[in-house]
Amino acid sequence: MHNDPRSITILMADDDEDDRLMAEEALKEARLLNPIRFVKDGEELLDYLYFRGEYSGNGNAPRPGLILLDLNMPKKDGREVLREIKEDTELRQIPVVVLTTSSAEEDIYRTYNLGVNSYITKPVAFEGLVEVMKTLTDYWFNIVRLPS
Repeated sequence: MHNDPRSITILMADDDEDDRLMAEEALKEARLLNPIRFVKDGEELLDYLYFRGEYSGNGNAPRPGLILLDLNMPKKDGREVLREIKEDTELRQIPVVVLTTSSAEEDIYRTYNLGVNSYITKPVAFEGLVEVMKTLTDYWFNIVRLPS
C-alpha cells in the first residue's frame, strides 16, 4: 500500500479539452493534491503506459494509481484500450474507472465484462464533477488498498 495517497498519480484519457480542464479544476476545488496527467486518445494512453513515443525514457510517465477513461475517443476508443490494459499482466492491477457521457446499458455491461473497476456517467454540472472527484479519490486512495 502507498504511504502517501497524495503521491498517487491519476491518469485521465479524454479527447475533450474542456472535460480535461474541468477535471483538473474539480480536483483543485476539492482540495485534492494528487498529480493528474492527461492523454487525448487511446493510442496516447497506451504510449504513456508502455513508455513509447514522447513518453519513452524521459521519466515523464509515472505509473498511474488510477486511470479515468472516456469511452468515445479518436484513434483507439476506451473499450479497445480497456481490453488491452486488462489483458496485460503488468497493467491489469491499475484500477480503471470509466468516466463518460454514455449512460447506455450496452456500454455499462460491455465495460464491466472487459474488467472495468467502476463506471460513472459524467455529471453535467461542475459541482457534480467536484463531488465525483472527491469521492473517487477518497475511495481509491484512502479506503481501498492498492498494490504498491
